[in-house]
Amino acid sequence: MEQTKQMAIYPAIGIRPIIDGRLGGIRESLEDTTMQMAKSVAKLYMDNLRYPDGSKVRVVIADSTIGGVKESDACRRKFELENVGLSLSVTPCWCYGSETMDMHPTWPKAIWGFNGTERPGAVYLAATLAAHNQFGLPAFGIYGHDVQDLGDEHIPEDVKGKLLTFAKAGLAVAIMRGQSYLAIGSVCMGIAGSMVDPRLMQQYFGLRTEYVDSSEVLRRIEKRIYDEAEFERARNWVKQHCQEGEDYNREEKKFSREQKDKDWDFVIKMTMIIRDLMQGNPHLKSIGFGEESGGHNAIVSGFQGQRQWTDFLPNGDFAEAMLNSSFDWNGIRAPFVVATENDSLNGLSMLLGNLLTHTAQIFADVRTYWSPESVERVTGWKPEGNAGGGFIHLINSGSATLDGTGRQSIEGNPVMKPFWEISEAEKNDCLKATTWYPANTDYFRGGGYSSKFVTRGGMAVTMCRLNLVAGLGPVLQIAEGETVSLPDEVHKILDDRTDKTWPTTWFAPRVGSKGPFKDVYSVMAAWGANHGAISYGHIGHELIALAALLRIPVNMHNVPADRIMRPSVWSSFGSNLEGADFRACQAFGPLYKTS
Repeated sequence: MEQTKQMAIYPAIGIRPIIDGRLGGIRESLEDTTMQMAKSVAKLYMDNLRYPDGSKVRVVIADSTIGGVKESDACRRKFELENVGLSLSVTPCWCYGSETMDMHPTWPKAIWGFNGTERPGAVYLAATLAAHNQFGLPAFGIYGHDVQDLGDEHIPEDVKGKLLTFAKAGLAVAIMRGQSYLAIGSVCMGIAGSMVDPRLMQQYFGLRTEYVDSSEVLRRIEKRIYDEAEFERARNWVKQHCQEGEDYNREEKKFSREQKDKDWDFVIKMTMIIRDLMQGNPHLKSIGFGEESGGHNAIVSGFQGQRQWTDFLPNGDFAEAMLNSSFDWNGIRAPFVVATENDSLNGLSMLLGNLLTHTAQIFADVRTYWSPESVERVTGWKPEGNAGGGFIHLINSGSATLDGTGRQSIEGNPVMKPFWEISEAEKNDCLKATTWYPANTDYFRGGGYSSKFVTRGGMAVTMCRLNLVAGLGPVLQIAEGETVSLPDEVHKILDDRTDKTWPTTWFAPRVGSKGPFKDVYSVMAAWGANHGAISYGHIGHELIALAALLRIPVNMHNVPADRIMRPSVWSSFGSNLEGADFRACQAFGPLYKTS
């Protein structure tokens, strides 16, 4: 029953063991070796990959080795029945390319051709990739650096890395397919990213676009369309774990204690309702709201907030921050993906990072570049270490995940973990490091609460951003780097110059190359929008592989060339890798193009 449920939710990885179909000695001698390759990769995947709910990935292997078109089609039929969402073909030998290749039009594809001399899998790899290229079905080619002996069951480290990169990117594509982006509200303060584009969602990501007016949140609060028992539990939890900060508003703009307490109740209900709008809640059916209980099948959402909502109602900062975090009053759980200001393009960027890492994502304004000279002039302190070239102030009005405090750790180093690795102590440390300040009523006339924390320095992170460009379509920007710790007094001086009640991450991208990564200033100057999505780890190579699968070119990145992996056909579009990426994506068009 559990496997059937998992099949209905998450796509499996399909492995196709490809063999030389000539009977009479050749095929028979390769059966065990070929199937063992498939089983070895299946073990690698099951040992290293998980679904968003923390369960191990499901791997489906064809019932037999594939030596011709009939067995290839039998494999396809099995994969469709088993909810396979991506395929990997493996072979130690020469086989018949077009007769055995995966012809599914939208499944991400890769081929591992064993690097051996007895029965060279590299020959099949090259021939079949040529067929993929000719038929317009891009596939990744995986080939080990060193020659192995036929029958060697060991997967070399370089091959493991490529197999895992492909699988992570392919699973992200497959998991998104058929789900929804939920827009709660409309365009926020003229931000173009909140002009939700249903064609982009459907043709590039396989997502539906669902729209709900913000008034639906208010209706559900007023009509009590939520779990009242859960609300009482949440209310007690918030009183215990969410420390309220000083009210820095001017006296005439401060709310009464009574109103602040009402605001706490309101924002807790908002959190529950946005969650229910995204994924549904069976409890609602039991209290007479069957239609509302279903939700919108949303894997990502955005909340407009400003200004029509926040001018008279509490802001969405608490709801967004708690949903984006890996814990709440129900315990440690998978984070949701909710974009502030309904910035759908940043929401999609967060979703990509989340699906690759299964960790919570930081939503932030890419606010200020601080040059070393400016820091020294203002504070008297000269930046050093990873801050020596300056840094970028990432800050937004309280919507960032609390995981972004950096209070989770591995061997003493700050990290953001998948929820199944987070301890109760780490959860509590994240909460203790966060203060909830009454919202700045110059911005948020309706009140509410904004989170405040400072991200611990020394954490490897990757910032990305999806942008839409007229005449070009979507492009992706990627910047790997580290978070920075500043001396307390320096932080206070710099932080107080903006809004000190909002969460801060000091970010130093890795620079020293050409173009936009010449220096930190150039990164800031080249960033394509006011927002960025920040994920734990240096995952730029995985984002590049995922973007290629979606046919989205990467216009800016600082990922070393030896970590980059794209479909084989990309090399046919020229030796300049960035230009080839643009030309390939333009030639093939969106993964789910309809015209």
